[in-house]
Amino acid sequence: MSIWAKISKLIANLTKKGEQLNNIFLKLKTPPEKTAGFTIAVIALSAKMAKADGIVKPEEILAFKQVFHIPKNEEKNASRVFNLARRDVAGFEIYAQKIYKMLYQNSKILEDLIEGLLYIATSDGSYHPAENIFIDEVAKIFKLNDMTLNTLKSRYVPKQASDPFIVLGVQPSWKTLDIKRKWRELVQENHPDKLSARGLPSEAISLASNRLLKINQAWEMIYKSRKSDQTFNA
Repeated sequence: MSIWAKISKLIANLTKKGEQLNNIFLKLKTPPEKTAGFTIAVIALSAKMAKADGIVKPEEILAFKQVFHIPKNEEKNASRVFNLARRDVAGFEIYAQKIYKMLYQNSKILEDLIEGLLYIATSDGSYHPAENIFIDEVAKIFKLNDMTLNTLKSRYVPKQASDPFIVLGVQPSWKTLDIKRKWRELVQENHPDKLSARGLPSEAISLASNRLLKINQAWEMIYKSRKSDQTFNA
């Protein structure tokens, strides 16, 4: 049975019994990220985030479908989970905690999830204080440090995007050569061609392209301000 077929069956049983979505985890015992439990938790967390500012907007629903690559033929099942999560009385913390327990050994995926939530939060052209609190709390549950979180925010939140050091995840006190090395490392990690070769969906590659643009813009700002640095061309 596929993940989506299993999700459909689980949701049908919940609806029939009138149970809350968070009760589904009592029926799921296997932890790997490709299980139905992980998929449900990610969808539910996204729904809670979209509702953080009091209203779920069409742009946020579209952004959710884009960033988490919901197959066209499974959008109906994903929408059922999304809508159940919006009405679920349980707080977002339970879903964030379930995800962390599954992925605590893989911080990169946790960072990607935070970035996806930021993409959804800012898809309507604004970043509400309630959404910021939500992101901060989820990041705390995921045990991401402040520098990592600020770097992720800098790619989407206008007020933070102006600091090139935050975008690159470096400190102003770093030598220019070390910053240059970090920039090159980030470019290699996020180059669309490399991600495409790994078979990532177009939506993930689109996110990486946006990330790469911000990374290059940040380096350009630092480059212009440090041209006179003798270590620059070392």
